[in-house]
Amino acid sequence: MTVAYDPLDPAFRADPYPAYAALREERPVHHHPGAPGIPEFWSFARFDDIWDAVREPATYSSARGLTFHPDEIGKLGIPPTIVMLDPPVQTALRSLIGRAFTPRRIASMEQKIRDFVRERIADLTERAAAGEEVDLHQLVSSPLPVFVLADLLGVPESDRAAFAPWVAALTQVQNDGFAVDPEQLSGMDAAAQMMGYFSEQITHRRTCEHDDLLGALVAAELDGERLSDWDILGFCFVMVAGGSDTSASLVSHGITLLTAAPGQRRLLLDDPSLISGAVLEFLRLESSVQGLARSTTREVRIHDTVLPEGAKVMMLYASANRDPREFGETAAELDVRRRPDRHLAFSSGPHFCIGSHAARLQATIAIEELLAAHPHISADPSRGVRHDSFFVRSWHHLPVGDLESRV
Repeated sequence: MTVAYDPLDPAFRADPYPAYAALREERPVHHHPGAPGIPEFWSFARFDDIWDAVREPATYSSARGLTFHPDEIGKLGIPPTIVMLDPPVQTALRSLIGRAFTPRRIASMEQKIRDFVRERIADLTERAAAGEEVDLHQLVSSPLPVFVLADLLGVPESDRAAFAPWVAALTQVQNDGFAVDPEQLSGMDAAAQMMGYFSEQITHRRTCEHDDLLGALVAAELDGERLSDWDILGFCFVMVAGGSDTSASLVSHGITLLTAAPGQRRLLLDDPSLISGAVLEFLRLESSVQGLARSTTREVRIHDTVLPEGAKVMMLYASANRDPREFGETAAELDVRRRPDRHLAFSSGPHFCIGSHAARLQATIAIEELLAAHPHISADPSRGVRHDSFFVRSWHHLPVGDLESRV
């Protein structure tokens, strides 16, 4: 039995969903023997298997990295961040961070975000009226999370010209799964520059209060314990590397999916209150994070397959999120009214995405404003350019097909 699952194959990256379907049906626990550029690893493809695994960190550990590379933490050259820790250390750190990074803090930004999105849409509209080919991803989707991150972290306007390139460089490193090579040195340099910048900002906030997330992280205290400088820096790194391109592509994927499903768009136009829930459906169908790894801490038997201790196991979220066993016969179809009891759009368990509120708010506002300004806006993925990545399914360019077409 042969399943065409090769993370390095450009054809697979362009459309991974047929391979995921084959894995779910024929080989839910798949062994990849390794190849040039990829070490040996296993993968889980079904929803229930992944749901259970990510909620069992004692067996499926994050502490050995999140990709199939065995030494990614060493390659990064930095201590483990919160996403590469297990309970109880991860639990205590998450609790401290959660006291600063609250849904209320995110919600307080709603008007700022809405104003920014409207400015970007106005620019897109003006360019289109002048006859330019307009790029939805570059003009609206991509700048949005950069703005949100900078505002949350208290980056002043005077420093944002430097902040945006750091975000872009770190996004590229993250998209390539931390596979450090000479072409990525600029990305690692960007990480060093960003860490140096935020180190200075943390030092300043330890002596002078600031009403921003960085200031709140400095002040956060649990049972007399405060976050160390590295804990705060690591969280900044995770926010920037993991929360920029994924949030941007959620917006672009949403418009792409609606372009292909005019009936679903009509539902949102008739009832905009559905948009917030639809954002989760966009993320379910086009999971920004395609999969992340865990490492087994003991020998595991699952579906008659034995995984050895220390095995790298890719949790294929994008496959799980289209599993008919969980989402029914329409699992591969867009349904903006779908409200599943469970989903893996933001993972689950101790590593449930701490930035989920920020991602959902950004995407909800962006889709609301795009449909309000241009109810029949379409995207043209045939002329788009994706980042060539297995770990993150994202866009680099996504031209607008038409602003007003009703087709």
